[in-house]
Amino acid sequence: MLVFDLRVRLGDFALAVAGEIDTGRVTAIFGPSGSGKSTLLRTLAGLERGAMGRLSLGRDVWLDSARGLDVPAHRRPVGYMFQEARLFPHLSGEGNLRYAAKRARRERQVVTFDEVVDALDLAPLLPRRPASLSGGERQRVALGRTLLAQPRLLLLDEPMSALDASRKMEILPYLEALHPRFGIPTLYVSHSVDEVALLADRILVLAGGRVTAQGRTAEIFERLDLGPLADRRGAASVVEARVVRHDHEYHLTWLDLAGQTLVVPKREHFDPGEPACLVIRARDVSLATSRPVGVSIQNVLAGCVCEVREREGSAFADVMVDLGPHRLLARITRLSLHDLELVVGTPVFALLKSVSLSKQRA
Repeated sequence: MLVFDLRVRLGDFALAVAGEIDTGRVTAIFGPSGSGKSTLLRTLAGLERGAMGRLSLGRDVWLDSARGLDVPAHRRPVGYMFQEARLFPHLSGEGNLRYAAKRARRERQVVTFDEVVDALDLAPLLPRRPASLSGGERQRVALGRTLLAQPRLLLLDEPMSALDASRKMEILPYLEALHPRFGIPTLYVSHSVDEVALLADRILVLAGGRVTAQGRTAEIFERLDLGPLADRRGAASVVEARVVRHDHEYHLTWLDLAGQTLVVPKREHFDPGEPACLVIRARDVSLATSRPVGVSIQNVLAGCVCEVREREGSAFADVMVDLGPHRLLARITRLSLHDLELVVGTPVFALLKSVSLSKQRA
């Protein structure tokens, strides 16, 4: 367990956070720009001078200002991956990895060189210098270097923020497989709802240097009071479904969501009966008061409006739809909200234009 009660002042900004994080899972540190996400990670790593309070990982105390204890950054077994790769330009990919492995603490070996190369598909990148690598390739080497430091705690500070959409899709599967394969406790900083939904088991929400919410990913995304933390294009829902079968003729995968059927492009790596995590963006959900006919959208879910929040000063409203064991967020225009006369208790049909699918986390 990572237990912290920390206070840091940087100019006019003050971080004051306290809580406990289950180190057996991936926890996202989520919030708008300037909320203190990176400051929290830097404080955990020992990179922010003047931090006050107490910090411990398991039985090891890293900070206890009341006793004058502050373990320096180089003695904290933390792997820190920054937004930029920060590779040594004069070394090859292998040279960067070997450098990290050489400096790692010998008393704790979490991963081996060969395991990291295999997990991140780094073999083709080993002889190449950073200047010849794409952004996604550089981040993969940087991630491998971080793992070879043999950390007890992995801190990922928006590792995909500098990548374009195609490069993000390139590195996302590696990040998704990281914790299941190596089991290293991970804190993942991001303001991207999609990344958080796909990668994190739990979320700690920051705003103004304070913790405003903490809990399971699906539970946090169901809270409309946290809606302003996601921009208009980012808000999403996370629901759990089960794979039913694969349609080889049309290359589709059929899913069961609490007795209702969903269909997505075929996912070969899912077996029938296997649970799956679905990420559904609020902007990809349309609502109707009667079941539509003659439309190309295949995924239509029956539910009931359970919460409505109009976003004053904007064109949009957030509507939460109760699907039984799950809740689904739709972001529609305020005009549509009024035209359809949607209020709590109104039966609706949710039309899903797009769904992302990932392995369900234990």
